Amino acid sequence: MTAHYLSRAQLRRDPSVEALARVLLPDDHGARAYSAHRLIWSLFTGDADVKRDFLYRADAPDLRRGARAQLLILSRRAPNPDNSLLDVESKSFEPDLRDGDRLGFMLRANATRTRKTADGKSIRVDVVMDAIHKSGDRAEARSKAISEAGQAWLESQGAKSGFRLVADEHGERPSVSIDGYEQWRFPGLGRDGKISTLDFQGVLEVTDPRLFLTKLFDGFGRAKAFGCGLMLIRRA
Repeated sequence: MTAHYLSRAQLRRDPSVEALARVLLPDDHGARAYSAHRLIWSLFTGDADVKRDFLYRADAPDLRRGARAQLLILSRRAPNPDNSLLDVESKSFEPDLRDGDRLGFMLRANATRTRKTADGKSIRVDVVMDAIHKSGDRAEARSKAISEAGQAWLESQGAKSGFRLVADEHGERPSVSIDGYEQWRFPGLGRDGKISTLDFQGVLEVTDPRLFLTKLFDGFGRAKAFGCGLMLIRRA
């Protein structure tokens, strides 16, 4: 399998860059996703016709506490480290996985599915909002929908991507947490310019190493251009 690169890019500790930190990586999720996408493309310049061949995750901690916003990138090409705005660290990423390996993971995903409308058309829906609408009680359904619909979506991803979720210590529920539910809006895309995201964290077991790695490099779910789909893994 072709080698990939796992990189971390952080805004430089330079007064002129730090002064622009909230412009380069804003607090607003949608604006941050747009800006991060452009920043990352600056690391892969050279061929105007090349298609996006990277996944990324943008995190913007509380800058007032001295933490630096960062971009985590999984790419097929090594990013150019010579950048006036970003400090870039890269390493080759070639996981050697076997059946039964257990991995801790983090995933930010745009979890959607396709369903039929009353007139027979296929539409793509956000799994959480779809579950809330079906329940009829938005206030009480939100938390349950995030947990149950989010978990069901992740399990379906595993079934076609070479992994399964590991059960908790009691052997009952998968050991996965789903933190929050965010809607990111993109004003430039009109009324429908928004996506929803879920943050997953837990432990999985590899059932098909080749299939899992193929999907890991391709990304999970949609909205990959906006910082979704990158699964970060470590040995559990």
